[in-house]
Amino acid sequence: MARTPKVSDGTASGDTTSGEQHGVGGGPETTRLPPREAIVEALMRLAAEQPWNDIEIADIAREAGVSLAEFRDAYPSKGAVLGGFARMIDKQVLEGASDDLDEEPTRERLFDVLMRRLDAMDPYKPALRRIAFALRGDPLSLAALNQVALNSQRFMLASAGISTEGPLGRLKLQGVVIAFARVMEVWLEDEDPALARTMAALDREIRNGERFMERAEDVRRLTAPFRALAQSLAEGGRRRRRRDRRDDARDDRNEDEGNPLGGDPAAAI
Repeated sequence: MARTPKVSDGTASGDTTSGEQHGVGGGPETTRLPPREAIVEALMRLAAEQPWNDIEIADIAREAGVSLAEFRDAYPSKGAVLGGFARMIDKQVLEGASDDLDEEPTRERLFDVLMRRLDAMDPYKPALRRIAFALRGDPLSLAALNQVALNSQRFMLASAGISTEGPLGRLKLQGVVIAFARVMEVWLEDEDPALARTMAALDREIRNGERFMERAEDVRRLTAPFRALAQSLAEGGRRRRRRDRRDDARDDRNEDEGNPLGGDPAAAI
């Protein structure tokens, strides 16, 4: 898939002047960012320069030019700022969407959306490389980030015209999250401006995903009669349990007749 690489504008997060470029705590010629955006930019600058575990919330607040009270009002934790970063990237990708590829195959539309997502993340590549390395061995953080990624990819797939609803929607969504994580591993180490390795990895993951979903759909069709039978048996069991509970309730009411507390001592409290 041919594609023109994005040319860097020199605002990478590792640049020590990026605070001025992004308007964080800048002078009279810069525009101050809203606190939520300023905090995201501050964290990414710090993460590009020092280990993730060394960054404290007070450091982020100081870098962003906000008070701890403003930080707390915007985000509950340092990790939550990464969620804010993901939403910021989501917005950039969605605002840059066009209808140029509406008539193209699904594969081409998804490829374009995910490459635009990588383009939007490019200025923050040094920070993301450090963060990915630091969180690689932290299962709880990875689980939290997976949920953030699910929310992001839901909108990426929608932008590509791909549904995430229905019986296989969740499987499709999680599959894209895993595939994009694999592509990011290549992208973080890909220093070629043309991103040839990254694009090849993304194309491969999308094709593999297509084949997997085709097999999943086949399995779903083949197992449809068995699932219908299982659902019918489950519904019958639920109806029996509801009937038994109603019978038990009637018996209880008969036993409690004349007792204003209904036989439950706690009702008097």
